[in-house]
Amino acid sequence: MGKVYLIGAGPGAADLITVRGARLLGAADVVLHDALVEPAMLDYAPARAKRIAVGKRCGQLSTAQQFINKQIVDAALEHDVVVRLKGGDPMLFGRADEEMRALEAAGIEYEVVPGITAALASAATLKRSLTLRGVSRSVALATFSRAAGSDEIREQVNADSLVFYMGRDSGVEIAQQLIDAGKPATTPVAIVEACSTPRERMLTLTLEDLAAGEAQRWVDASQPSLLMIGDAFAQRQSDAKCSSNGMRVAA
Repeated sequence: MGKVYLIGAGPGAADLITVRGARLLGAADVVLHDALVEPAMLDYAPARAKRIAVGKRCGQLSTAQQFINKQIVDAALEHDVVVRLKGGDPMLFGRADEEMRALEAAGIEYEVVPGITAALASAATLKRSLTLRGVSRSVALATFSRAAGSDEIREQVNADSLVFYMGRDSGVEIAQQLIDAGKPATTPVAIVEACSTPRERMLTLTLEDLAAGEAQRWVDASQPSLLMIGDAFAQRQSDAKCSSNGMRVAA
C-alpha cells in the first residue's frame, strides 16, 4: 500500500502552498485535485504523475464524495505516493474527515498537510486584520445553512469578525438575518473574490447594502468569493476612491 497526503493548496496562488506541500506534491504518483486548485499548482507535480480532477462546485456537475473516497483508496492500493490536493486548508470545510475515515477503514496510512485558508489570505488582500485591538477579539468562520429552523445566524452574530465561506449566492439572506438578529445595518462588509489570483477583486459596502442586493450585480458567479462582516473591515481614508454609491471596488 502507498501513503496518502491530504495537502492544503492554499487560497489560490501557486506560491502560497507550503514548502512541505510543494515538496510532497513533487513526489506524487497520483494527484486528485479540487476544482478550485489553480492549474499552475499542478506544475509542482512530476510530469509522470497522473492528475485526476475531483472537483465539487455549487450548482455544477460535481464528483460525488463517496466516489472521491473510493478513488483515493484505489489509488493508494496501486501507487506509492498519492496526493489529495484540496483548496485552502483540508480541515476547514474540505470534507477531509470523510476521506480520512475511508482511508482508516481501508487500513491506508495518511498524513494531513495544512494550508492557508481563504479567510487569512483575504484579510491580507484587504489589509485588514481579522482581530483588532478594541474592535475585534473574536472571529467566526462559517457557512450559511438554509435548513428550516436553523439558528446558526443567531449563534454567530456575537462574533466581532464573521467570515462566510461559500456565501456568494446567499448574501442577501445572510445580511437580512444578521440585521434581524441585531447586527447594525451599518456594519462594514467586504467581499473578496478569487483571492490571491490574477482574477482577484474586492468590494466594500455595508450590511444594509448587502441586504438590498447591491453586491449581486458585481459578484462573478464563476469565481469563489468570501463574505467578511464586521467593524474590522471598515474603510479607511487611505482606501481607493469610492464609486458614486459609496461602495469601494478594486481589481
